Amino acid sequence: MLRRLNIVDGRLVESAEPNGQIHVYIAPDAEERKRLIEEFRLDEHTLQSSLDPDELARLEFEPDHAAVIFKRPRNYSSEDHFLFKVLSTGLFLFNDRLIIVRAEDTPIFDGRPFARVSGLKDVLLKLVYRAIFHFEEHLKVINMISTQLEQEINTAMENKHLLNLFTLEKSLTYYLNAITSNAMLIEKLKNQAAKLGFTGENIEFIDDMIIENNQCHQQASIYSNILAGLMDARASIVANNLNVLMKNLNIIMIALMLPTLVVSIFSMNVALPIAKDHPVSFWIVMALAMASAVAVAVVWKRKKV
Repeated sequence: MLRRLNIVDGRLVESAEPNGQIHVYIAPDAEERKRLIEEFRLDEHTLQSSLDPDELARLEFEPDHAAVIFKRPRNYSSEDHFLFKVLSTGLFLFNDRLIIVRAEDTPIFDGRPFARVSGLKDVLLKLVYRAIFHFEEHLKVINMISTQLEQEINTAMENKHLLNLFTLEKSLTYYLNAITSNAMLIEKLKNQAAKLGFTGENIEFIDDMIIENNQCHQQASIYSNILAGLMDARASIVANNLNVLMKNLNIIMIALMLPTLVVSIFSMNVALPIAKDHPVSFWIVMALAMASAVAVAVVWKRKKV
């Protein structure tokens, strides 16, 4: 799928012209990949890396363009079962064109950064900045889900909530790696600012990106350390809840067994102190049975078993 956009009066506008300034390829098919390689002379390996979620962020220079691969969060859905994934996006900057290669069709030009753009280089930098902001949004969601799962673990004895926390911890590990990879890319963009033709305003924006990305990394690191440090405690809570339940069930079983024992004794076909034809023999047996149950309850309460 191909979208074309132009920069008109500082805004990105959809264009039907074949020579648009910005070409967005979404999950390109074999024909589109062939065109990118042959017509625009994109490196085949770099093109494949743009669609590989495990690829590291990096900056490469080709004879007629610069290739940038950065990491961004994948849109979360309920089918992911608390696993937040990371995707790669490729940016290929030419003198008069910016080619964007992505694996999925999601909004990338939304938000305040794209309210006004000054050129292709500005679009490139704001796409990377938007990915940082996207990570921060997902971290807030992960923190909210983690808090909710903690509350459920305190009262539940099922393993699924604990497994969901393990999945969140795994997601944070992926995010930390992606954010660290983006940090190296941003530093390289700053070091190669002259070669890329960045203006002073672009360099100032890169400095802001470095600060924002560092804050994002610190936030992800804090959430990851909290989850990792408390996983053992939460597992202990689940085990303790199960022990309390088993203890209560054992007490209930004992309370039921003693009256059953009393009734069984008086049901034996042998001579007993109370005659079967005694007018109150039934109520005496019932009273003894109830007394045994009350005795268990009293002992349980006093000793706080």
